[in-house]
Amino acid sequence: MAQSAFSELPRETPRQNPCAQCGEPIAAPVWVEPGLHRVTYLWSCPACDYRFEAVAFFDDRKPDREPLAA
Repeated sequence: MAQSAFSELPRETPRQNPCAQCGEPIAAPVWVEPGLHRVTYLWSCPACDYRFEAVAFFDDRKPDREPLAA
């Protein structure tokens, strides 16, 4: 299930990710989409209007670990 509202983001969602263009911190992704062995995050920078995706891949052999994201 994809998440798009800030208040609905899971607790483990990355926060304050730096913008890939200007480096300013972004409070939270605007979209989170879980997939098989991965989670995709869409980030949108309010400072420079740059949008980018980050994908966290995780190993299903370690189900007790949370996915890591950029």
